[in-house]
Amino acid sequence: MAIPPLPTAVPLPHEQGSEDLLGLWSDLESGLSMVLAHPQAVQEFPRKILQYDQWMQALVRADNDTALFLLFQLASTSSVGYSASHALVCATLCHLLAQEMRLHPAGRDALVRAAMTMNVSMTQLQDELALQTDRLSSAQRVVVDRHMEDSALLLRRLGVDDGLWLELVRDHHVESGNARLPAWNSLAQPMQLPHILSAIDRYAAMISPRASRGGRTAADSFGALVEGRGNNYITLIGQALLRAVGRFPPGSFVQLESGETAVVVQNGERAEAPSVAVLRDEEGVVLKQPRLHPEADHIRRSLSHEQAALPHGYLRLLQIGVRARKVFKG
Repeated sequence: MAIPPLPTAVPLPHEQGSEDLLGLWSDLESGLSMVLAHPQAVQEFPRKILQYDQWMQALVRADNDTALFLLFQLASTSSVGYSASHALVCATLCHLLAQEMRLHPAGRDALVRAAMTMNVSMTQLQDELALQTDRLSSAQRVVVDRHMEDSALLLRRLGVDDGLWLELVRDHHVESGNARLPAWNSLAQPMQLPHILSAIDRYAAMISPRASRGGRTAADSFGALVEGRGNNYITLIGQALLRAVGRFPPGSFVQLESGETAVVVQNGERAEAPSVAVLRDEEGVVLKQPRLHPEADHIRRSLSHEQAALPHGYLRLLQIGVRARKVFKG
């Protein structure tokens, strides 16, 4: 099996254009897709996942807003299948949360690599279920119910010997009941890690559409994640997630008070006033050239990909985003 080669280095932001970053993100997604689809054909599987993790970190360092823009678009539309795009979205969001929550490096590494591989035992089935409108069959239900333990066992056979990584994969559907924070709580404590992974897994799944349902807006997904949980961990995680990605994350859609439809390009100095590119006017007409607003402080509501109902394809939206970023950055 031919796995796309890893770049030897990611250029510094001033040495590249955002289009180059999008190409590198696309290569990363494609490579991860191949690895997760055929894990037993990959030599030194743990080392390959480590390399993809390092590649992802370099891309986030190069341009955080471009990374978020692509991730939220990727959550809505993927060219390589749901399982790999979900893994990449979860891993990157876990990395951003680890930075925001100041997790210990060892905890951060286990968390991100578990996010990349938590569903490795059912990659093909996960892709199929995203396109399936019927209820799960009895055989599918068995695979889904066992995939946490099966994925951990497969990873161990593939050479993963990090106990925390394996434990997080086994526990990534941790129950979110009324968890109590211990008196010695610190944001670096490892007992928070399964709650972080479980929360990010649910958040990314809610944003992503499937054949059986549409995706939720970023705001609705965040609300469903934190409201009524009675879980102190989830409260902390939710607060950190909001700080890490923004109230209106880059790559998500919004409706302005004017009735215009826009895509968020980058976070602003104020959480309620991101920079946006208007794609549809107040009459619902798609603009030939997006109109840019550096501080859109009159946002009516978040929109899902389906609610935005734009004719732009995935690549076109990415091009709009990166070109608008160039204007805003000057």
